Amino acid sequence: MKRIDIHAHAVAFPELTPRHRYTGERFLSAEELTSMYDRFGIERGVLLPIVSPEAQCFLMTPEGACTLSRQNPDRFSWFCNVDPRAVDHRPSSDLGYLLEHYKNLGAKGVGEVTANLYADDPKMENLFEACTALGLPVLIHIAPHEGGLYGIIDELNLPRIEKILKKYPDLTLIGHSQPFWSEISADNTDEIRNGYPKGKVTEGRIAALMREYPGLCCDLSAGSGCNALTRDPDYAAGFLTEFADRIYYGCDICASFNDHPARLNAFLDSLVQSCGISRETYEKICFRNAEQLLGLN
Repeated sequence: MKRIDIHAHAVAFPELTPRHRYTGERFLSAEELTSMYDRFGIERGVLLPIVSPEAQCFLMTPEGACTLSRQNPDRFSWFCNVDPRAVDHRPSSDLGYLLEHYKNLGAKGVGEVTANLYADDPKMENLFEACTALGLPVLIHIAPHEGGLYGIIDELNLPRIEKILKKYPDLTLIGHSQPFWSEISADNTDEIRNGYPKGKVTEGRIAALMREYPGLCCDLSAGSGCNALTRDPDYAAGFLTEFADRIYYGCDICASFNDHPARLNAFLDSLVQSCGISRETYEKICFRNAEQLLGLN
């Protein structure tokens, strides 16, 4: 199956990049990432810069993502990224000026947005408004609270994300992270929402929001996306089928030991083989939706 990774990270200067303070690993170079792609059967990745300092050892710039994409045009597309506090740290900052600059260079979206601000903070709304005006989809990492981690902040049941979806109906918002995917089930709690909940799914907030707001999409990357599906294969089959046009295959490979794409591939393969999902649904999730988003078809 052809696959496009909606959630990729790579560093332009691996020899200069600091290693993680706990694992000793560093983010992969473009060559290292494409080698892993060959292992997992992935044709192309979308490089996501990280420009907010929260819980990060270093920043990945849009310029770096653009450069790697131009050096490897057959393997990478790219998103740009702008911190909502950029320019002059005000809700009225002209973020559109920066975003339009990157869009003109070839950026197909914005993300991964990781600023540790509330989702409806005026500075966040300023960013979402600028992205809406330019027609740029936004990939977000949601966090459960302020401090000690990264990601835009929302409470249980994602009330602030709903506020954004309602205020910006033309915005494409691609959700990601443990607090996002734990909302697949109604039994979510504050104690488990930043982890990997187990057990059968009772339909939760994600499905309700997706039915109400056509702009909400899903990123299957990392352990969070894979866990949300594999915890209840029967529910996953129905969820993937109903929202097949707005779900994107993703990896979020951050180190050489990351093997979660193999688990996700095996699970999706098993759903097709058991007729839990159709071949058409699988193709949409694995590459057709991404091709449309990136303008590749």
